[in-house]
Parts: sequence; structure tokens; C-alpha cells
Amino acid sequence: MADRKPLIAGNWKMNGTRAEAEELVSGFVEQVSGYWSLDVAVCPPTTLLDSLVARLDGTEVKVAAQNCHFEESGAYTGEVSAPMLTDIGCWGVVLGHSERREHFCETDEALARKLVAAFDAGLVPILCCGETDEQREAGEFESVIRGQLEADLADLDSDQLAELVIAYEPIWAIGTGKTASAEQAAEAAAFVREVVAGIHGGAAEQTRVLYGGSVKPENASELLAAPDIDGALVGGASLKADDFAAICEAAR
Repeated sequence: MADRKPLIAGNWKMNGTRAEAEELVSGFVEQVSGYWSLDVAVCPPTTLLDSLVARLDGTEVKVAAQNCHFEESGAYTGEVSAPMLTDIGCWGVVLGHSERREHFCETDEALARKLVAAFDAGLVPILCCGETDEQREAGEFESVIRGQLEADLADLDSDQLAELVIAYEPIWAIGTGKTASAEQAAEAAAFVREVVAGIHGGAAEQTRVLYGGSVKPENASELLAAPDIDGALVGGASLKADDFAAICEAAR
């Protein structure tokens, strides 16, 4: 792995009250204290962003949002812009999660614009890509991933690609208990880097590629050992303080 710093990001999805968030971060923040060789981030619901930015100030844990709009402001009821996230102190933003693509009809065209907006606002985007079980069985894995990435990254320059984080998440392994084998995850991460190299060759070795899909303490070490995997986007296990801390320890 070049000089890429591993990242473990916990996607809380639509979970957490203020009290629950405080209990959760209190349960792991001390455990990951001093992990300077590792980036750790939590991605809570929008209602918790402001309070968690304040709560985690001065710790090693960063805060990222789960989505943003591509416009800076305007008549977009219910949306939050990238500059608004920067304004409250967010470090990054997750974009293109499979649940957003599936349930909220998020398109690659919109994601291309969101990525530009995130970078313009000073956020680190964590772009998700992945294939369904049916697509993998049909031998369409490479065409699906290539199609998503080439469309989503079309408007980024090489410097932005070097700062980008891409999370490969096999959709068939999200919330199902299934997990890609270490070999499958490694092959997918290497292919993601190959696609980035085809867009801007020099950036590919700097782009961080995460694995996401039922990452748990029991499988974290094996999944994170692959040379092209630079961390994990963690779902359910990020809602359990000890489990999330154990995954961070495996990455460290």
C-alpha cells in the first residue's frame, strides 16, 4: 500500500438519538485514542452531526455526513448542501451508498455533481460503488463497477481523485450477514484502482479504497490484509462500541 492512511468509517444509517450517540461514542473514543496511523470517522444521521462535531472535537475521530445536495442553496426542501456541512465542521460525506441509489433513485449524473460540490466545499467524499448478487452471477461485476466509477468521477481532476475515498460495497453483502471472501474483496479493490488509473493514472496509487459489506471483528483482519484495501466502511458493527473499536484495532 503506497503511503495511503487506512480509514475506518462507521455508517450509522438512520439510527441514533442524541443520548444513544453519546453512549456509543463514549464507548469507543478512548479505545481508539492515539491511533495516529489510522483515520477513524463516524457517519451519523443529519440530526446528530452538529452535536457530534462538538463532542468529538480534540479527538482522533472525524465526522462525516451520509449525503449532500449538489447545489449550494436553493428550493430543495429536505436537502442539505455541502457548504452547510462544512459550516458545522464536518470532515467528509458519504455519497452513492447503494441504499441511496436503490431507495432514493440516486443517479450517477447526480453523484458526479455531488462529488464536485463536496470537493468545492472542502469535504472528503467517500464514494460507494457495488454490484448486486444478480449482476455478479451474470458476470457483470466489472462492467457495473466501471460504469459507475467512470460516470461518477467524470468531472474530477487528478488532485481530487488522489484525495477521494472509494468504498467498494457488494450490495449482496450489505446487512445480509454475507461477506465477500478476502480474495473477492481484494480483487474488487484492485479493479477499482485499475479503473481510477484509467481515468487519471497518477492518482490511482493515492486513492483510498475501502471494503464495505458485513464487516465484523471476526473478519476484519483478513479483509483488511489485502494490499489494495485501505480500510472499511462499517455498517451494523459501527453501532456497537466494542465491535467498532475492535475493527479499528484490526486496521491499525
